[in-house]
Amino acid sequence: MKHNFRMPGAQRAKWKRSLAAAGGAVLLLAIISCQTVTRSVVVLPDVPGAKYIGSKECEQCHDQIYRDFATADHARLIAQGPNALNAGCESCHGPGSLHSESGGEVKPPYSFTAGRPQASSYGARPVVQPARATETVCFQCHSNVRGQFQLPSHHPVPEGRMTCTVCHPPHRGSILRGGSTSLMSENESCLACHAAQRGPYVFEHEALREGCSTCHTPHGSVNAKLLKVRDANLCLKCHFQQVNGGRILIGGSDHTLRLQQGTCWTAGCHEAVHGSRVSSSLRF
Repeated sequence: MKHNFRMPGAQRAKWKRSLAAAGGAVLLLAIISCQTVTRSVVVLPDVPGAKYIGSKECEQCHDQIYRDFATADHARLIAQGPNALNAGCESCHGPGSLHSESGGEVKPPYSFTAGRPQASSYGARPVVQPARATETVCFQCHSNVRGQFQLPSHHPVPEGRMTCTVCHPPHRGSILRGGSTSLMSENESCLACHAAQRGPYVFEHEALREGCSTCHTPHGSVNAKLLKVRDANLCLKCHFQQVNGGRILIGGSDHTLRLQQGTCWTAGCHEAVHGSRVSSSLRF
């Protein structure tokens, strides 16, 4: 027997309102998601006497950089205001009106080079200002990274022996050199300087396939060698330990006394932490 079910009018109207509200919420979420993914609004520094003119003006002289910059993460930066000015270049280099109007004679406020200083109204030229340190501009937005570089173990950025742009290219592509679908690509930035760890090795340490950041923090750490953990607990994050009859077994081998001798890589057992050419137990 076939039954025809009809929803009461009031309940049907309530159901339609619920569907409309749910649809509106999904649409709003989609709009917000797209906006947050494709654009980031920033508050730019105010430089007396200079105005923001937008990245398009930079193309007149820096056409190759401008073309490549369209693929860069920083190209998504815009300034606040009714016109939502595209200020990707100027977010790091400062307002470029004086630089543009002078045909390049006047350097941008943050040019990272000493350049040619402006003449004063009396015809005298002020002392050439020293080049602006690259990391000071990066730290304006990435203040959390500034704190990491103050930790005891860090890359020598504060000492001036390297800059942020060594690992983070600002003008083209992703600000992170690695991190694509291939896990090994993350290592390329590190291995450019740390070639001794590249290998090839007869016996590979599988952790290297997961990326250097599996064991190391890239900017700074309280532990030596930028390690995330200073003792054997770093290894035990991947190497399962089992307690059996009062013994600590790792890889089926009794490590009860060995763990008391120090860390896995300093106790004389597994010194070749990146890979070994002689031992499957990663010994030299």
